[in-house]
Amino acid sequence: MGIGVTLADVQAARERIRGAIYDSPCPESIPLSELTGCRVYCKLDYLQRTGSFKERGARNALLLLDEAKRRRGVIAASAGNHALALSYHSKLLGIPATVVMPRFAPLIKVTSCRRMGATVVLHGEDFAQARAKADELAQQQGLTYIHGFNDPAIIAGQGTLGLEILEQVPDVEAVVVPIGGGGLIAGIALAVKAIRPQVQVIGVEAAASPAFAAAMEAGRPVQVPIRPTLADGLAVGRVGDLALELARQHVDRAVQVDEDALGLAILRLLEMEKSVVEGAGAAPLAALLSGQLPELAGKRVVLVLCGGNIDPAVLCRVVEHGLVVDGRLCRFTAVISDRPGGLEKLARAIASCGASIKEVVHERAFAEPDISTVRVVCTVETADREHVATLLDRLRSEGFQIWPEAYRSEAAGADPKAPAAALPS
Repeated sequence: MGIGVTLADVQAARERIRGAIYDSPCPESIPLSELTGCRVYCKLDYLQRTGSFKERGARNALLLLDEAKRRRGVIAASAGNHALALSYHSKLLGIPATVVMPRFAPLIKVTSCRRMGATVVLHGEDFAQARAKADELAQQQGLTYIHGFNDPAIIAGQGTLGLEILEQVPDVEAVVVPIGGGGLIAGIALAVKAIRPQVQVIGVEAAASPAFAAAMEAGRPVQVPIRPTLADGLAVGRVGDLALELARQHVDRAVQVDEDALGLAILRLLEMEKSVVEGAGAAPLAALLSGQLPELAGKRVVLVLCGGNIDPAVLCRVVEHGLVVDGRLCRFTAVISDRPGGLEKLARAIASCGASIKEVVHERAFAEPDISTVRVVCTVETADREHVATLLDRLRSEGFQIWPEAYRSEAAGADPKAPAAALPS
């Protein structure tokens, strides 16, 4: 395969990996369609064996190696999905594989790679340090380095996802794709535009790691700071030059989504589609929910749900955070009488408004000077943000002093410039 990537390369990759990669379904989602105002189809590529689209490119790249390179083995630096995909398909093909992962890599992914037979090297505090170690080992041991996103064989493999989308949703009008290093959107956009140039291809990246936007502005890949994000699979810091070149030619536009939009999208997919999707996989829905793609209203839109490898502990926190963003969980401080019946009066008022108390904590040490009163911090389950406002108005009307724990987010639809509610000293 040459330096560039063509539709013929993607089609050849499709035949090459056929039978070893799951042709993931792309069903229409009635609830998400009703929620967003589009005809939404979800490409469920998180159903691949290792939980992400990365298997497509990894399998294709491995099959293109000559016999000598197969015998010596391959190496890659990755903290997650690329390492899993490479480990799995190397095992199936009998190719020795080494993956260099940063020390902070999730334990479950380290264990999974080892279980699949890969040699795992933990090195460095971030991806850049792991990559430097991988380059060093590749040179010392004569291993072939397989890049996670900036490799023609990888991009062609990822492009097979675009071919499947066109077959499964022949009348698709737009495809919304996550952007990390750019390999996935480059491959999909190349395939889709070559066959149906009228279909829009829209990218979504995490606002915490806007490497694609920075590259587009600079006209070349540039390094950007990586901040913590739910979409850790998109936080690469720098897009690939080949991926960028292809994306510039074929991607119509790109948007960024913040953490609240990502968390809410994960929650919506869990509730409405029964899909457990990682932050990177939820990014396309986050873009729709955040209102940044109004031009897609009423159109047939495919969301590429590209990965489902989210840590269960993180998922629990994301769900709770999503409930807060959604107005279905709120917390406030109230002053009540410290005499018998004080808490009962508050509980009765909350219940009368149709809300459910999840937790109550008494705060006496830093309470009011009046020792006959006490502060209580209440966590309450509500229906939505309007219900929260109704509840707080009801409590105030019944004479309670209330200080809500303000949660404001543009993604949640609140005014981000509103002043914070402060507790009295």
